[in-house]
Amino acid sequence: MADTTQPATRPANPRFSSGPCAKPPVHDLAKLADAPLGRSHRAAVGKAKLKAAIEETREILGVPEDYRIGIVPASDTGAFEMAMWSMLGARAVEMIAWESFGAGWVTDVVKQLKLDATVRTADYGDIVDFTEINFDADVCFTWNGTTSGVRLPNGDAIPANRAGLTLCDATSAAFAMDLPWDKLDVTTFSWQKVLGGEAAHGMLILSPRAVERLESYTPAWPLPKIFRMTKGGKLNEGIFRGETINTPSMLAVEDYLLALDWARSVGGLDGLIARADANTTAITAFVEATPWIDFLAVDPATRSNTSVCLKFTDARIQDGATFAKAVAKRLADEDVALDIGAYRDAPAGLRIWCGGTVETSDIEAMLPWLAWAFETEIAAQAQAA
Repeated sequence: MADTTQPATRPANPRFSSGPCAKPPVHDLAKLADAPLGRSHRAAVGKAKLKAAIEETREILGVPEDYRIGIVPASDTGAFEMAMWSMLGARAVEMIAWESFGAGWVTDVVKQLKLDATVRTADYGDIVDFTEINFDADVCFTWNGTTSGVRLPNGDAIPANRAGLTLCDATSAAFAMDLPWDKLDVTTFSWQKVLGGEAAHGMLILSPRAVERLESYTPAWPLPKIFRMTKGGKLNEGIFRGETINTPSMLAVEDYLLALDWARSVGGLDGLIARADANTTAITAFVEATPWIDFLAVDPATRSNTSVCLKFTDARIQDGATFAKAVAKRLADEDVALDIGAYRDAPAGLRIWCGGTVETSDIEAMLPWLAWAFETEIAAQAQAA
């Protein structure tokens, strides 16, 4: 008979949501007291904070000095939409999708911008073959599929002498994976993912090639104010010095600065990657020792180290979606794992955030509870039958 005794140890922090993600372990609201609340973001103190957020981002991520970094409205979504609406249409377009967010960008380009794009897709758990992509076209893709747990392992298939631009949604990859900046012309992410920042602010990173596109091409459609990055045919450099298009939350900026400071204290990008890898290694050991669960990602080489997606494989499970939701609810009710159900459009299962703000000890404490919830739900299902 299966053991349904509850484990003795609980995670110190049960927050394993894939967005907004766990705060850094040192987070304390009292540490945000230096935020210039009630002040204009255009005052000297506000501009200094915004500029610091940009430059510290550059330092930790290793972004080249000739790349622009801007803070923009509406999270990663706003940043990626700005790029697509401002730059696409100058040449052929290839849209790449292997999970729901990539599919969302396909919808925007094909149905809203109405571009005759080549669309390449793969099922959840797989990835598109990047060696088949035409990089003489503009190519839009996610680096890490947040809802599938499948990531691009490297940028080797992206040619250095490409004619088109690469537009990369890196929101669950930045600060956890080694992004090859020479292969990326537009890169976007949000504060609330790997560094556990607050929502509603996006980061937009542009290569010199992307800037050249903005200054040489005017799209056929009108652009809303929050998408406009040029003035008089030239890049609006103020955006990339912290002079944001609309009013930012200075409290959120202070929170991001705290997260960046913590990131530096754990070894910067290398330290953050190591922390995410350690979390994923703990889950890998559990999966390899457990017959009733597996990764959604088919190929270990493309397995995410942040948004780790799992599926139940036990033949006794009668309804996969119902079972997975019941397991997630049991864990949430016990306050040992919050918000770990699979994304609504993804296959039934669980999604456990393993980014660097999560402590490996919490992952290790949570996994026996996952085994408990599974066995308890199997027993409940058998009793109901």
